[in-house]
Amino acid sequence: MKSRSRELTYSSSAEVELIDVTEDVERAVRESGVRSGICLISVPHATAAVLANEHEEGLLTDMIRIIRELFPRDREYLHNRMDDNAHAHLAAAIIGSSRSFPIVDGRLVRGTWQNIFLVELDGPRSVRKVVVTVVGDGDGD
Repeated sequence: MKSRSRELTYSSSAEVELIDVTEDVERAVRESGVRSGICLISVPHATAAVLANEHEEGLLTDMIRIIRELFPRDREYLHNRMDDNAHAHLAAAIIGSSRSFPIVDGRLVRGTWQNIFLVELDGPRSVRKVVVTVVGDGDGD
């Protein structure tokens, strides 16, 4: 059984932003040598998330709009008494900090219209990390 982790680094340019990380995640899976297993994509941040959905500009705009509507920045959150980003913490908690996908024949199994996104909820930030952990069997295991 193999286990490999890779840390990917991104920067965001907006308060709420969807950054497509699919290509980098797929490269990490290929380079891991795992042929059959699981890929976990996670963010070690309390104000960022991971989601899987279609990369279509209208849908991405809709998702950002819904996030802003469901978690408005200007609401009177108790957390804002110490830090002005409760909206981002709440959105991250609901969306989730990780996603997992199966690996079959050395490839990430995802739907035709499923891309993987880092969701920035408290940007812009110069550094956001995505941790890709691949576990499974490889050639010769």
